[in-house]
Amino acid sequence: MTAQSQLLLNSKTQRIPIRQVESREWWLWGFAVVVTLVLTCGILSLTFPGFHLPKDDAYSETLRDWVRGLAALILLFDIYTVYQHLQLQRIRRQFAERERLFHLITENAADMIAVVDREGHRVYNSPAYERTLGYTSAELAATSSIEQVHPEDRVRVLQAAQRTHLTGSGDRLEYRIRHKDGSWHVLESTASAIPGSNGDTEGLVIVNRDITERKRAEALLEHRAFHDGLTNLPNRALFLDRLQRALAVSQRHNDFRFAVLFIDIDEFKVFNDSLGHAAGDELLIQIARRLMACLRGADTVSREPDIDGQCPSGDNTLARPGGDEFVVLAPELRDPSDAIRMADRIHERLAIPFALIGHEIVITASIGIVFSGSSTDAVDVLRDAEIAMYRAKQNGKARYEVFDNAMQADAVKRLQLETDLRKALENNEFRVYYQPLVSLQDGRIIGFEALSRWQRSQGIVMPGEFIAVADETGLILTINRQLLREACEQVRRWQMLFPSETPLTINVNVTAKQFAQPDLACQISEILQQTGTDPRWVDLEITENTAMDDADRSSVILSELKALGVRLSIDDFGTGYSSLSRLRRFPVDTLKIDRSFVSGMASDSETHEIVRIIIILAHTLGLKVVAEGIETEEQMEMLKRLGCEIGQGYLFSKPSDAATIERILAAKYVTQPSRPGRT
Repeated sequence: MTAQSQLLLNSKTQRIPIRQVESREWWLWGFAVVVTLVLTCGILSLTFPGFHLPKDDAYSETLRDWVRGLAALILLFDIYTVYQHLQLQRIRRQFAERERLFHLITENAADMIAVVDREGHRVYNSPAYERTLGYTSAELAATSSIEQVHPEDRVRVLQAAQRTHLTGSGDRLEYRIRHKDGSWHVLESTASAIPGSNGDTEGLVIVNRDITERKRAEALLEHRAFHDGLTNLPNRALFLDRLQRALAVSQRHNDFRFAVLFIDIDEFKVFNDSLGHAAGDELLIQIARRLMACLRGADTVSREPDIDGQCPSGDNTLARPGGDEFVVLAPELRDPSDAIRMADRIHERLAIPFALIGHEIVITASIGIVFSGSSTDAVDVLRDAEIAMYRAKQNGKARYEVFDNAMQADAVKRLQLETDLRKALENNEFRVYYQPLVSLQDGRIIGFEALSRWQRSQGIVMPGEFIAVADETGLILTINRQLLREACEQVRRWQMLFPSETPLTINVNVTAKQFAQPDLACQISEILQQTGTDPRWVDLEITENTAMDDADRSSVILSELKALGVRLSIDDFGTGYSSLSRLRRFPVDTLKIDRSFVSGMASDSETHEIVRIIIILAHTLGLKVVAEGIETEEQMEMLKRLGCEIGQGYLFSKPSDAATIERILAAKYVTQPSRPGRT
């Protein structure tokens, strides 16, 4: 029971002792007057005329003692009467102080305090009602205590009042009540019974607290827990809840069909890194708005719950699970083609340029589609849609793919491959293979390219089967660090075993994920120092696409690497989109012609001309040229005539382990001519 309700109960129960005090006071004064009169008359009667006292001296003395005794008794009784009167005055002052305190508390309390009789009529309403709800005491007294309560909550309120009448104490109750301006507030109420003189309940003391703001704050916290803070769309948790409900409906009704579309923005990281995170966030907000606008009304409602926690009609089916990903739950499909048309609408709408901080941004999206029936678990359905989205990315981006079971099998296979790769790193299963680099002028081995191979119990796994997964998962960073360390140690051993005028070199590939590492130069420098390798005989190969992806940044990174003293090569040249002006500013030493050009130059005159132009371009820039994938004598002779300095391919040797390469070196007298540097 609250302090306010206790005070109100006390104010009611104080009426009985107040009446008892008043009755006791009247009885006391009446009794005092009667006794005083009787005793006084008794004393005075002794002096009435005609009353003759005996002459006996002893009797006279006794009588005088009686008179004095009676007079003393009167005095004592009067003193007692005055004392009782003072006590009654003290009790009256205490009651008055309690009454004043009660009025002080009820008049200034923030909580609304009401007293209702057993029929439900308002007996008292504190001023807080007017401050909180706008009603005056007179307005409340003219209405029933239930009139302002929300119609949906009236039954609960009446039931709670009835329980309080029966048990003497009420439970805490929340209900809505109408403000004078017509809005609804939420009250937290506690009721206590007022006991009557015969043990019955005379009425109720009700203490109400306005918790509207608290309920709004709770609703806001709940909203934030299930919505994305950036776009205000439902997050992954809320989407999965809606998806699970759709699955339950589809299980009960066979004709209910739906689809999930998993949308991923292509190359969003490029926009985010180029324009900054603030611009990236703004782009996501604009994408969310455009998606909501282009989808059907039944597919894309996202609203806040009202203060009583009830969600309005409509499904929260456009969600942002994170990053640059969006998902759509498209319910009540008439035909699977509806989902495909929806994907087409998304592509069309996103193809319109976005205006962003003075730039026009054009984006594309990869979409994965899964239909109901693929699984009975929401997490699995969302996973299948994501798998389909990744297939769309692999097949060229800016497209959609519909999930099928083969995709899931591929995804499981990929997951198993990732797990096996991690175990392979722990078990040191990766091996370094070496493919010779040969001088086309005299056929001598001048260096090697280091390549990764995975030694499993089933046999050697080629890079094409695991490099892509290793790169996506970031495992390639560890794999290539180990490869560089082992290759440096191995080439130092060969340089000591097979000394020559120009020591053997070692070429190592740098992947795009490695190239993005801000401390790449520091990592390589540390390995060179630890292995004692002269950086002049280490050649780092960067693919053309990696170097040109962000040419300005690439120029900085390549300069940092060049400062270490290593040599730099542009790998797979001719397959990307090089800017010759930027290529000229890169501090590289070598261009490597991609094997696709080498393999076709003997049979296709245009390919032959491309190779010729690449060699001329390289020599013009003061670079040497390495031709990859040489498999025939004819290819080698053509490259020699065009002035290509170095060749690599199966014509000379396939990639082999260190022991095999060592036998090849031992079988030859290795002397290399000086390798001219960049002019």
